[in-house]
Amino acid sequence: MSVVTRFAPSPTGRLHVGNIRTALHNWLWARQNGGRFVLRIDDTDSERSEERFVEAIRADLDWLGMTPDGEERQSARFALYEARFAELVAAGRLYPAYETAQELELKRKILLGRGLPPVYDRAALALTPDDRAALEAEGVRPHWRFKLDHDAMIEWTDLIRGPQHFDPRTMSDPVVRRADGSWLYMLPSAIDDAEMGVTHVVRGEDHVSNTALQLQMFAALGADAPAFAHEALLVGSEGKLSKRLGSVGVDTFRESGIEPAAVRALLARIGTSDPVEPLTDAAPLIETFDFARFGRAPARFDESELAQVNSRIVHQLDFAEVADRLPAGMDAAAWLAIRPNLSVVAEAADWWHVVEGPIERSAAAEDRDYLARARAVAAEIDWAGDPWHTLTARLKDETGRRGRALFLPLRQALTGRDHGPDMAALLPLIGRERALARLTTD
Repeated sequence: MSVVTRFAPSPTGRLHVGNIRTALHNWLWARQNGGRFVLRIDDTDSERSEERFVEAIRADLDWLGMTPDGEERQSARFALYEARFAELVAAGRLYPAYETAQELELKRKILLGRGLPPVYDRAALALTPDDRAALEAEGVRPHWRFKLDHDAMIEWTDLIRGPQHFDPRTMSDPVVRRADGSWLYMLPSAIDDAEMGVTHVVRGEDHVSNTALQLQMFAALGADAPAFAHEALLVGSEGKLSKRLGSVGVDTFRESGIEPAAVRALLARIGTSDPVEPLTDAAPLIETFDFARFGRAPARFDESELAQVNSRIVHQLDFAEVADRLPAGMDAAAWLAIRPNLSVVAEAADWWHVVEGPIERSAAAEDRDYLARARAVAAEIDWAGDPWHTLTARLKDETGRRGRALFLPLRQALTGRDHGPDMAALLPLIGRERALARLTTD
């Protein structure tokens, strides 16, 4: 059996970090098993769906290195839904119901007031054809419910949560189509999963009860159900479900200078027993992906952890991978010199300015004679070799300075900073003439 996974966002907004994690895990599972990862645009809600969000979803997946192997759009599959709908009506698995939202809410409150679960009472099933005709003559249009089989316990073994059991008698027959003819999520999704040959569905644990209902839909459609993996939801660093997680997405990552590899490395492992590692290549993530490693506790997303992973990944990036994002004139040697001090690639421009100047510098009064001597030595040494170690060795011998007193005034004068890249790598980039000018104390 060839593995097929799907990522099925609704194009009503940008992808957020929770969506991205779901997409990533579906992609990893497909890649590990040599299968297909399909993007399904769930755009049945024509009023809220926007084409700009469809384009953004595609762009975000491409940026993350998770380009789908195929794409489907629910808005192009309405004829299929109509055909399956008619079959299920004929089989007695779908039935019309005429209660208004207000009537249903009143029933719900009465049941809750009696301490009972708010399960739909199936009153619509008691209506005769004449009753239905009379209601429709009055202009009442029905919504449609899927009739659950109360005699069949719903059971499956979840790839993360283990054995699951639901009694359908404790669940309401789900509404699958509104009175205006528009579709709700449940039935079209099951039809698509069956028709697309989806073998594995990876999604959040908030869908567990939906899965129970959809398993009966698969059976009614005469289709094999996919395997399901329900992941614990993401929470913020404070340990609570965070509204902010709904706004953190690829656009936020890009604006912050986060690398796609950092997003993959963190979201592939949080919530599992595996350590988060700064992996630039997705291959190890694919190889080690295992649903058995996922825990039931909420997965904690911490932006500071993402920043740390990103920094460690930036320190591994080759010049060719970043050349188009570096300032003009910055070559491979400069990148290697500056790279260890970067948190994001964009910071390279700041350090390149330190190299090319001009810089702001100042010298303590007690260091002015020392820097004057440093300038004289710098003018005499051979710059073709290792000018930094040659310069500091001479100054150490001539002035008796050691450690911080030896090195810090030079760094401050040459870079205008107290900290930064290794001066042995940085000084050749600054060059002899700029160095002499910066060591001038007049």
